Amino acid sequence: MKENVGTVDRTLRVVLGIALMLAGWLGSLGIVGIIIGAVLIFTGAFSFCPLYSALGKNTCETADPRGH
Repeated sequence: MKENVGTVDRTLRVVLGIALMLAGWLGSLGIVGIIIGAVLIFTGAFSFCPLYSALGKNTCETADPRGH
């Protein structure tokens, strides 16, 4: 798996994932919030998003702005 989730994207995923899981546990979103939150946390933790891979998207920062 090649990383395709950048630092800002990772942070937002983890924070939103935690919020969704908490909302799920507190009852306002239920199991759907827990599942979506867990997916966001895992994709943020591993810096890999299968959907990004399928769409050819990459938010990782590169050392060379030209991508070399």
